[in-house]
Amino acid sequence: MSKVPMKHIFIAGLKTDRKHVLEMLQRAGVVQIESGGIEHEGLMTMNVMSDKALFDRSSNQAGQALEILNKLAPDQEAGLLKSLEGAEVISVDEYTKRLDIISDAMKTADRIIALDKRITEAKAQIPRLQNRIESLKPWMTLDVPLNYEGTEKTAAFIGSIKNAGAPEEILKSLLDDLEETRDEAPAVSMSVVSAAKEQTCLFFVCLREDAYLVENALKKIGFARAGLSGTVPSAEAEKAAGEIKALEAEIVSAEEGIRGFASERKDLEFTADYYQMRADKYDVLSKLPQSDRAFFINGYLPAAYAEGLKKKIEQKFDAEVEITEPAEGENVPVVLRNNPFSDPMETVVESYSLPGSGEIDPSFILSLFYYLFFGLMLSDAGYGLLMVLGCGLALLKVKNMKPGMKKLVKLFFFSGISTVFWGLMFGSFFGDAVKVIAATWFKVPDLRIPGLTVPIWFEPVSEPMRMLVFAFGLGVVHLFTGLGIKGYLCLKAKDFEGFLCDVVFWAMFVGGGIVYLLTMDMVKGMFNLPFELGPAAANAAAIVAGIGAVGVVLTGGRESKNPVKRLLKGAYAAYGVTGWLSDILSYSRLLALGLATGIIAQVFNKMGSMFGATIPGLLIFILVFLIGHVLNLGINVLGAYVHTNRLQFVEFFGKFYEGGGKEYAPFTENTKYYSVKEEK
Repeated sequence: MSKVPMKHIFIAGLKTDRKHVLEMLQRAGVVQIESGGIEHEGLMTMNVMSDKALFDRSSNQAGQALEILNKLAPDQEAGLLKSLEGAEVISVDEYTKRLDIISDAMKTADRIIALDKRITEAKAQIPRLQNRIESLKPWMTLDVPLNYEGTEKTAAFIGSIKNAGAPEEILKSLLDDLEETRDEAPAVSMSVVSAAKEQTCLFFVCLREDAYLVENALKKIGFARAGLSGTVPSAEAEKAAGEIKALEAEIVSAEEGIRGFASERKDLEFTADYYQMRADKYDVLSKLPQSDRAFFINGYLPAAYAEGLKKKIEQKFDAEVEITEPAEGENVPVVLRNNPFSDPMETVVESYSLPGSGEIDPSFILSLFYYLFFGLMLSDAGYGLLMVLGCGLALLKVKNMKPGMKKLVKLFFFSGISTVFWGLMFGSFFGDAVKVIAATWFKVPDLRIPGLTVPIWFEPVSEPMRMLVFAFGLGVVHLFTGLGIKGYLCLKAKDFEGFLCDVVFWAMFVGGGIVYLLTMDMVKGMFNLPFELGPAAANAAAIVAGIGAVGVVLTGGRESKNPVKRLLKGAYAAYGVTGWLSDILSYSRLLALGLATGIIAQVFNKMGSMFGATIPGLLIFILVFLIGHVLNLGINVLGAYVHTNRLQFVEFFGKFYEGGGKEYAPFTENTKYYSVKEEK
């Protein structure tokens, strides 16, 4: 477990070499470039935002075209394992050769996007035309346009009345209203075009001279004119249907056109990455101090790469490279380096906070407890076996896995091994599946296979208090390990006062208190402890705890000069022992989650076997078994992951770890598909 030693790098070169030096640094991917750090009257930075925006836009355009292409013509090589792969590594020579395809690839991207735009526009028009056809359906028997207004001597009114009654009632209501306007009602002819529950579509004709009176009467009975259209409804609907067919054909043609570009997928991927690299390079370029003829780079890199990179730059370019040790107190970026067993913990540490100045990398110690706790929380050998096989297959098959994804897969692989171990110790293999299958289908009710039907150690479901004591014991070891690391850091920093006051006194206070509690009859009866501590142990523990408590009270507020304040702060610090109690109780989640996994698994097994040893019963058992255990595995893997992290972040880190380290963010290829290999 260690933090990688870092060096400070300063590069001064001619402006004519600036592009090539930046490209080399980007491909090497080991130098974190810092903005500023060099001040001089003749130095300035470049405004390259417009160029960067152009490269970003080009990269996004190629990426958009890829998304469209992948949607209509999925990559046949894509799959679950393929999705875990990182960028394909290519040489500098191959990268240079491929630059010729950039222009043609961008034209392809333009055509794909244009075809997709046609598809989108066509799909947007079809619903509008379909709605128009739907609105014309009530008028299909009408042989005149909807905006028909009659002849020279007659007036026509085409429209509808909502929630109308019988046609005879509509006409009678109209005529009654017209009779009120003059002695003799105007002659009106009414034709029913269509009738439905929602509305009745009507066609009225009257003399032109009576049009005004008839129109007013129609308004009173709720008549609404039809939408304006200069075409006979049936002809208009036929025309709209033809337009829909044409649009559908256009969509099919455009989709086929996009699929025709499937052979150019790799070129589009390379182009998207090419412009992304250029955008990143220009982002760095905007931060570099430079003069009319020279440029300067200031940054950090791992010490292992320093001399090799210096030699390569100075041999290839007319540049000066200076490698120095960072100054004391300098905020140097943090890089973690661990063995294959512990490096998955780097992602856990980074998600919390990188170690700060003077702190150690806790990844190795963290891994010992992390896998242990994860396995205890899941504690089913069948589930653990699935995790080991699935993650192991991914690690074997995918050689070029993304670094972050590889660490996550390894984390679940080692956690799976721990889960298998604890599952066998507690006798859980897909719950009690082996026992249920043996009893239901093979009539062997008392099958005893250590680890599969009977526990090698004990069964937590039957002895929960024993499991709880075990969980608390692990919690105490975990917390005191954290306190021990704090003591190590104090001694390393030669803070002997802090070691005595913040470590030794607390270890005596809490440790003595725990031992004293274990001598009490109430505690022994509650937890059914398998050992006995006599009065001598109780007296010794009380003395040790008392000395520790007095030490905490007297030194807990030692930063205050006022003796009264110092004593009060010390008393408040001693109250922190309740936090220790709370932390220890938190480890009861090891029991809770372990029991939940096993009990839920047993419930699904019981449900599946309810129909007995019949063919339908077998089919039901298989269905319930698969669905139930997949759900149980998914939910409890997530629960184990979350709660294992919580025990590290809150309880363990709370004893010694502050974090706050600066993240190492080297200037590298932020690409998705290709990575140009440069010797580091």
